[in-house]
Amino acid sequence: MTGSIQHQVNVHSRLTVVSSNPTEPMGQIYALTPTDHTMSSHTVHIIYYYRTRPFSNEGRYAMDLDNVRVSLSELLSKYPRMIGRLVRDENGNWEVKYNDAGVRMFKANVATTVDEWLRVADESDERNLTVWEDMPDGDPTSWSPFQIQVSEFVGGGLAIGISFSHMLADPTSGVLFYKSWTDAERGDPTGRHPPIFTLPPLNNRPPPTSTENTPITVKYLQKHSKQPPISSPKMATYTFKFSNTVIKKGLSKIADKCPEATPFDYLTAVFWMQVIKLKTLVADSLTHSISLCVDARKHFDVPIPMKFFGNALTFSQLCLENEAIARDNGLAELVQSVHRHVNGIKKEDIDSMIDWLESLAKGLSGVYPKGVQMYGPELTFVSLEHLIMNPKDDSNDEFQSLVYEAKFRNNEKPMHVSYRIGKAEGAGLIIVAPVPEGGLARTVTVTLPAEEAVKLCEDPVIMGMAPTMVLSGRGME
Repeated sequence: MTGSIQHQVNVHSRLTVVSSNPTEPMGQIYALTPTDHTMSSHTVHIIYYYRTRPFSNEGRYAMDLDNVRVSLSELLSKYPRMIGRLVRDENGNWEVKYNDAGVRMFKANVATTVDEWLRVADESDERNLTVWEDMPDGDPTSWSPFQIQVSEFVGGGLAIGISFSHMLADPTSGVLFYKSWTDAERGDPTGRHPPIFTLPPLNNRPPPTSTENTPITVKYLQKHSKQPPISSPKMATYTFKFSNTVIKKGLSKIADKCPEATPFDYLTAVFWMQVIKLKTLVADSLTHSISLCVDARKHFDVPIPMKFFGNALTFSQLCLENEAIARDNGLAELVQSVHRHVNGIKKEDIDSMIDWLESLAKGLSGVYPKGVQMYGPELTFVSLEHLIMNPKDDSNDEFQSLVYEAKFRNNEKPMHVSYRIGKAEGAGLIIVAPVPEGGLARTVTVTLPAEEAVKLCEDPVIMGMAPTMVLSGRGME
């Protein structure tokens, strides 16, 4: 099988899943934060692939999917933000009206096996396994900001895709919600723990008066909030899967320079260095910069930070001189710089970012700033390292990920999980994520201008790391 297989996905039905218990009080309004508004330009799409149907045949209904909808309905009772609808307040800011309107669920068939799909499909094919639908202009009160698609493959494989507006939640929220759904279906009590929607209020502080003292997250927003929409060339997406052995070997080579480096630090440095070489117009620049996106939940003053459902990302810029990158030990220099930058993000940076956004709204008579293109104005690297779980002290298990612990009643873990961000155009987006095998192995999903993306797939350094190509339309090696 070669070429595009888009026509092999047939969406044949649509239904609405509502909560099993009504929200009290009905009609309550939840105001979205300035941080939420900042993300309104983007959407989030996460697809879980299973080799066999992960649902149990046991239950009150004849169809196993109907049984899973029961646990989903019960869980949605704790997520009124997901089943409500977007409305505007008197200032034009977005808020969620808790009206129990429900989550849209689509059912589809795919005329190929899941293994064949992962081997030959590309990003345009994969879009058909999840819902890519912009919020309608005008009145969106009938539009579901959260949508789920269940696609059945020939031979029993299954894909479950969740899509939602980034204004309502970040990718980690999507992962944690889905994990709660699978836990609830298995009867695990942790799946019934309610999420946290609201963070403690901050004590407002005056914004920094000098550029030198401006927190790195505020600097990022100040820069990109002034940029016009980016008109980019056609983008292409490829996913590389690197083994535990390859990453361990790479980390060992730079251990003298940065012994605590993570797979994200290492892979960010490798891909940054190779992309610089592809971009001929910037290869000779005096400086090079990237955007780094990391999760900020560990900085929150809440009992269980990972239960927060909303937007908890920090974006910041890392800029290095070309001289440092071009040295013989340039890769080690990059790894160390990335590691130092990520670990240098503090709670004060997060607080200052929120304060700065609030101060903008006050200056605009309560109107929050419009959404900013956060992914892609410059090459953006997204870390999902925070979803890795440390093994127990008395266990010999490798590091595992919360992502791949999303198992329904038959305890089958996903065989692959894809992440996509809508409207991440411009210089590109690179997402470093865990794999089902655990350990140090990672997938790297690269979205670049098409010409650059093709060249990266032929790059001798990247190919020398013996990656497996997944959902790249090139065939799994």
